[in-house]
Amino acid sequence: MSEQDLRNKEQDQNQDQAGPSIFSDLERSSSPREVQGRHRFSSPSLSVSNADSHTETLDGKTSSFFAALDASIETLQKRAQQLIDSINESRQKDHTLMSNFRDSLKMKVSDLVEKLEERMYQIYDHHNKLIQEKLQEFSEKIEKINNLETELKQVCHTVETVYKDLCVQPEI
Repeated sequence: MSEQDLRNKEQDQNQDQAGPSIFSDLERSSSPREVQGRHRFSSPSLSVSNADSHTETLDGKTSSFFAALDASIETLQKRAQQLIDSINESRQKDHTLMSNFRDSLKMKVSDLVEKLEERMYQIYDHHNKLIQEKLQEFSEKIEKINNLETELKQVCHTVETVYKDLCVQPEI
């Protein structure tokens, strides 16, 4: 056996004594050359060493940490979903409020238009009466003017006749 193979065996024995590690199954299933390559390029915090004796005590803490982390993530997801649901409910309420406001505004505008039309027709009626009165007065005045014109024509005719009579006097 080569010197490298001996070192790998010693590390495997040390790992077995220290307890299971996250990386121990991976290293056992790998060839010595692959393990050697991983140890050469791995960082000190990830390398398998005598510090793996703490892994056994950390295993319980790690799993509880991840469980707590999963619970926190789940709680955050639930809270986010609640916030989204709350926003959607608020938007739905706003939509309902705006629809009700629009309907109410349409009814009020419709009522106002009807009142305005009614008032407009009242004003039209009043103006029609005034116009009718003025037209009646105008008609009466036109009739009076026609009568006066007729009288004036008669007077003119009479004056003409009198003038003719005066101008044509027999000579005596």
